[in-house]
Amino acid sequence: MWRISLSAGYRSFGCRIIGPKGLRGSHVVRTCSTPAIPPGRITALQAVDLWKNHLAERGVTEPEHSSLYIAAYLLGAKTIESLEQGKLSEFLSPEKTEQMWKLCSRRLSRMPVQYVIEEWDFRDLTLKMRPPVFIPRPETEELVELVLTDLKMKPGTGVGADAQHTCLEVGCGSGAISLSLLKSLPQLKVTAVDQSQDAVDLTGENALRLGLQDRLQVHHLDVVKDAESVLSLCRHVSTLVSNPPYLFSEDMTTLEPEIFRFEDHAALDGGKDGLKVIKQILTLAPQILSNHGRVYLEVDPRHPPLIRRWVEANVEEMRYVETRHDITGRPRFCILRKETSNKDHKLDLD
Repeated sequence: MWRISLSAGYRSFGCRIIGPKGLRGSHVVRTCSTPAIPPGRITALQAVDLWKNHLAERGVTEPEHSSLYIAAYLLGAKTIESLEQGKLSEFLSPEKTEQMWKLCSRRLSRMPVQYVIEEWDFRDLTLKMRPPVFIPRPETEELVELVLTDLKMKPGTGVGADAQHTCLEVGCGSGAISLSLLKSLPQLKVTAVDQSQDAVDLTGENALRLGLQDRLQVHHLDVVKDAESVLSLCRHVSTLVSNPPYLFSEDMTTLEPEIFRFEDHAALDGGKDGLKVIKQILTLAPQILSNHGRVYLEVDPRHPPLIRRWVEANVEEMRYVETRHDITGRPRFCILRKETSNKDHKLDLD
């Protein structure tokens, strides 16, 4: 129902994103008070204007978009753009007015709109959202398109095909990546893991709502701490995809309040160089992938040359294929491929 177009770049309504993981400013939040509900009846437009001004006065980012999205949600519109203008001039029922105040008060606390309305669109899917599970960003839609384009070129992945292809997602969050791949590729099976039980539960819930649960296995595993368990579950997969935590630890202090206060820090913090989880994924990849299987990673723009050098020095069986840029022209996606090797791979994360 709710959507951020790719043309919006890194902006996520109610959760301004300067860079995909949300770097900007400080996480200091002002103390906020909720305005009283006006006496008498009020139109949706009047409610939007009131809350737009109140949110702006309290320093909340994107006050107009936030109040419009909440109003559109309450009025049952598919998107802000599809909301009939006449509806904004209609009086809200007392119940709708109370709901508007309740939801906008959550936004006033700097809760992202995605959590406020408890759902958001990712590509052609409407996903349930709730804190602290990581909110999928627009550039991750680009990651999915990249994987889909490559997979559709493989024999046996299209509609009516017989061959079975398998994928592992590390860090599934709400299930956005795995479920998008499953919906687009009827012959695909996916195993997804996440260190957060909240994420595992939400991915399972979204899979059930979308009718994709039969081709998805979700496990509560930390790829760093539970490496052997991950390896026992996943062997000979053709694709490994991940939008891992990749922020440099020092950047965590610059997160927007919406992110710092509500999203899981473990889904954001990638360690001193932002590569802690990425190195683990690439170390395990030769044992997980079939020959010529591929890894697709979303990373910080500073990472591609670092990843290339580290892989060349530490993971003999993996070859760095290419770096792809996101819609803003930043180096955002890394593609690697497993090469045939008869040597045993050692777990070396140094």
